[in-house]
Amino acid sequence: MSAVPPPADVGSSFRSFFDAAGQFFENLAAISWGALAVALAFIFGMYLARTRAWQNVLRAAYPRTEVPFRGLAGAYLAGAGINAVIPARLGDATKIFLAHGQVRTSTYPAVTSSFLVQSVFDTTAGLLVFTYALTQGLLPRPPEIPDLPAFEVAFWAQNPQLLLFTLTVLGVGFLVAFAILARRVEEFWNRVKQGVAILTEPRRYLREVASWQALAWAFRFAAFWFFLEAFGIGGSFQNVMLVMSVQAISNLLPFTPGGAGAQQALLVATLEGPSRTAVLSFSVGTQIALAAWSALLGFAALVFVFRTTNRRDLMRRAESEVTEAEADSARARAAAH
Repeated sequence: MSAVPPPADVGSSFRSFFDAAGQFFENLAAISWGALAVALAFIFGMYLARTRAWQNVLRAAYPRTEVPFRGLAGAYLAGAGINAVIPARLGDATKIFLAHGQVRTSTYPAVTSSFLVQSVFDTTAGLLVFTYALTQGLLPRPPEIPDLPAFEVAFWAQNPQLLLFTLTVLGVGFLVAFAILARRVEEFWNRVKQGVAILTEPRRYLREVASWQALAWAFRFAAFWFFLEAFGIGGSFQNVMLVMSVQAISNLLPFTPGGAGAQQALLVATLEGPSRTAVLSFSVGTQIALAAWSALLGFAALVFVFRTTNRRDLMRRAESEVTEAEADSARARAAAH
């Protein structure tokens, strides 16, 4: 009679991650470093393609204002570096803050809504990936999910009503906040609509945004293919789709940076490899490589784009530039009247 796994807690997620980390460091010699380098190059390409899509969204929002690709790429990379090491998507707030300072006359509501435009394509693509993995039997069966040794996965699986309630509260809260602000401040609502202006031009959206996001997803697919090759699992269409769906699941309401622990538990339960050790090495090795690479790119962006390594100083400079731009805009409006 098989033993029933103990209930998962937050510590189990970290134990799962560190167990996998031990396997990874014990098998460094088996890694194909060439394939790993190619995978990281594709990740960099993915970031740049997503930045180009965001730049085109902002160009539609501010047709008479320069939207510098270099500055926007720096903001995107800096935010991605923070997301790699801190949970709760704090890096996204950093991207928006820094981008605000790169586009003169921009406003936070418009920049924020412009950033969310990308979620239209990402949500659709993510659902297609998840649906494929689910229909092909690549993911754990529902009765097995609560027994996985990862708090993020087991907690929500054991409490589906709480998950539904949490998602509903977040969604309703978001809509209520927007409704209240829209009623109180018409200018705020106009700025939000300005950020999503490109959605009113479907052909332009498909040509300048969706196409770049599709390229970014292709780069991401290729990156995971080479990650699988680098760790001896073997790249295949099904393996890549499985890994991408697992990554999406583990990042749903995460309790740990990058869903650490949840990814390891899910991949060990689903991914077929030469051994459990190889799967563990792949899961944590890929996560460590992505986090380190993203952090390195973020640091390089701070040095070469923003000319600083002091994050607080960077924030002050960005805020100063935004204040100056808003003052110039106010003076221009006053002169016009």
